[in-house]
Amino acid sequence: LLQALGSGLDRSVDFGFFSPLAKLADSALGAFHRLTGNYGFAIIILSVLLQILLTPLSWKSYKAMAVMKKLQPEMQAIQARYKDDPKRMNAEVMELYKRHGTNPLGGCLPMLLQIPVFFALYTAIRNSWPLHGAPFILWIKDLSAPDMLFGHIPSAIPLLGGTAVGPLPLMLGGVMFLQQALNPQTGGDQAQAAMMKWMPVIFTFMFLNFPAGLTIYWLVNSVWGFAQTMILKKRTEAGN
Repeated sequence: LLQALGSGLDRSVDFGFFSPLAKLADSALGAFHRLTGNYGFAIIILSVLLQILLTPLSWKSYKAMAVMKKLQPEMQAIQARYKDDPKRMNAEVMELYKRHGTNPLGGCLPMLLQIPVFFALYTAIRNSWPLHGAPFILWIKDLSAPDMLFGHIPSAIPLLGGTAVGPLPLMLGGVMFLQQALNPQTGGDQAQAAMMKWMPVIFTFMFLNFPAGLTIYWLVNSVWGFAQTMILKKRTEAGN
């Protein structure tokens, strides 16, 4: 409506840094809503389509992590041999990666590509008027509001006091934990390994106050990723 009025009034609806992606996500949700009649199902369709597009990268990512796991003994030997010469150690490690045709950042690529989409969808759900008060199914009555089926954390608890609590973020954390357990553990930096173990917990608390629609999006991604990881694990073990 603002766009139809002209004079750039449509820009008063702020879609943030990833504005072009957010507007595209908003348009896609509108199209899928017209198809399904429900914004919750529209979000699920969008999530599945994005995951299908990312499937080739996910396969490369899993293979990269599997190769990194196999290289751990050689990497540890290099680290022990050149512990007093960090420059030589890094050069030897990079040569090892090059020799085996792998990249330590390869396992992160699908996640990095999803970050702009995540923020774009966040601003689309937050700023798109049709999603305000839009119900999904069961207890989800407003996709633009946090899932609060279980109420709120008591206000006396520091930092988290008053935070909404619902099953969606808890399910998200559980699925992320299962997926993390399936992924090849590449060892390496202990601090990084500890951080990865805490990621499901961090994401659970982070999503407590996020819109339910965004939590559904990330939950679908996580369930898809978990199923995909199981398939890739079996294919890798079978030598395919």
